[in-house]
Amino acid sequence: MSPASGSRLSLRWRVSAAFGLGLLVVVSALSAATWHLATGYLLNQRQQSADRHSRVNARLVDNEVRSQSDGLGELLSGLAAGPNSTVLVSLPGGWRTAGRPVGPENLPPDLLSRAHPGAPAHERFIADGIPVLAVAQPLPSSNGFYVELHPLLGLERTFRNLRMILVMGTVACGMFGVVLGAWAAQRALRPLAAFTETAARIARGDMRARLPEQGGPDLAPLAATFNSTADALEQRVRRDARFAADVSHELRSPLTTMTTVAEVLDRRRDAMPAPAQKALQLLLAELHRFRGMVLDLLEISAVDQADNGDDRELVDLGPLVRSGIASSPAPRPTLDLSPQPLLVAADRRRLDRVLANLLDNAARYGGGAVRVAVHARNGVVRLEVDDAGDGVPAELRERIFERFSRGMHAGRRDPDSGTGLGLAIVADHVYRHNGRVWAEARPGGGARFVVELPEARG
Repeated sequence: MSPASGSRLSLRWRVSAAFGLGLLVVVSALSAATWHLATGYLLNQRQQSADRHSRVNARLVDNEVRSQSDGLGELLSGLAAGPNSTVLVSLPGGWRTAGRPVGPENLPPDLLSRAHPGAPAHERFIADGIPVLAVAQPLPSSNGFYVELHPLLGLERTFRNLRMILVMGTVACGMFGVVLGAWAAQRALRPLAAFTETAARIARGDMRARLPEQGGPDLAPLAATFNSTADALEQRVRRDARFAADVSHELRSPLTTMTTVAEVLDRRRDAMPAPAQKALQLLLAELHRFRGMVLDLLEISAVDQADNGDDRELVDLGPLVRSGIASSPAPRPTLDLSPQPLLVAADRRRLDRVLANLLDNAARYGGGAVRVAVHARNGVVRLEVDDAGDGVPAELRERIFERFSRGMHAGRRDPDSGTGLGLAIVADHVYRHNGRVWAEARPGGGARFVVELPEARG
């Protein structure tokens, strides 16, 4: 897998991100529209209210100026009685102010020039740290202007709360979209997960694995096609297995006859000339190798048959390993066995064959087994067989478990070269027990073959 594909997000996370981003965009657009509509409406209402209030106040001030009485100051003080409000009046004699002290120099420059009879001027600005709405009304009797600054603290507080609610709601909707996308992706990919698991079971050798029937019109044809393909594959595998078994059985009789005749001739080897003795030696070597291959093919055929689990029992790998090493003709390796029972639900005969083939492989290609260990870890029982050879190159560590694959020894044809089926039988037996087997480098040199089987509780 390349680095680019390794860093790519999974389909589930891409769907979740798409849901979250889509919902975030939609809710952001709705929030922006709500913000503009709400703020525009509230500002318009506040402006109309300020216009009505300022129009009435400007009429009172204009009447007071026309009457030329001395009550203008008292009137302005009464009009600016509200908190943070300011009243400014421009007269020929200068400016008169009341309320919160804000000078005329703080007013926007073009505010008065935009005020006309019946059309007051408005502008929002910050006056001495407080947001205000300025409304300017002309005074016809004195050619002056009435200016009132209406505080917007309450309206700004409303805007701030509305902005916080919209932002928090948008973020919450984006997160909800991610969660919704993850849930939808999980439900949508559930059939794909079942497809992957079933395909993996078939690849591990469980030819009876099938997809469950699907009720949806889109998935039902896929499940039916997959199951029919699996049926055809199972029938083909069984036909091949029966063919291999039949051929192997048919070969046993003539092979036994040939081996017997060759052994009879071997007992009379001294009476033969030297070329005949060499030919007989080669014949015996090939017959013994052929006989081992036929037996291995029969074992492979037995593995390929349906395994209904009737031969399963609780097997303690510790005693099994001790017994297998004691019966092996090879030199005895160092044993590293856990003192506790190491139980697996397995066919004892097949586990015996797994251990025997691993020891035989170490003797043939690895200079003999130097260590055999069995211990439990994380719910699995782990069997390790270390040899003293040169190790297995990384590019061959998977191929050596294929049938008729002998790795670096593919060109050998001597009596000790093997048939290339020993490790394939190991892999088939282990997979039948829902386990794993692989080869790795042994610390200090050599190869280590590892078998992991699910631990059983006694």
